[in-house]
Amino acid sequence: MNSKIVVGLWKGHLGKGLAPRELQYVMGAAQGMTAKEIAKQFNVAACTVAKRLASAMFKLGVTRQTALVAEAMRREIIVGLPESPNPQGPAGESNDGVFIA
Repeated sequence: MNSKIVVGLWKGHLGKGLAPRELQYVMGAAQGMTAKEIAKQFNVAACTVAKRLASAMFKLGVTRQTALVAEAMRREIIVGLPESPNPQGPAGESNDGVFIA
């Protein structure tokens, strides 16, 4: 199984030890979201998110949420997507005096 899930600027890979909802919530945590914010995004209770994150921490052998994200990245369960290109061009590039807001 080599399916992928995208949440925000993160891509998650299924079939690497986490359930689909666990993976989605880990990617939410990777974006710096709280359990309450993740719950609102997925229309579930915050305690559900907390339980799924705890389950993911157990599966990956960590005890803290930051360690969960780091371990998921180390195992390539989640991968950051490149940000969208800068509409003003590369840093230091001249726009011939045109100000782009």
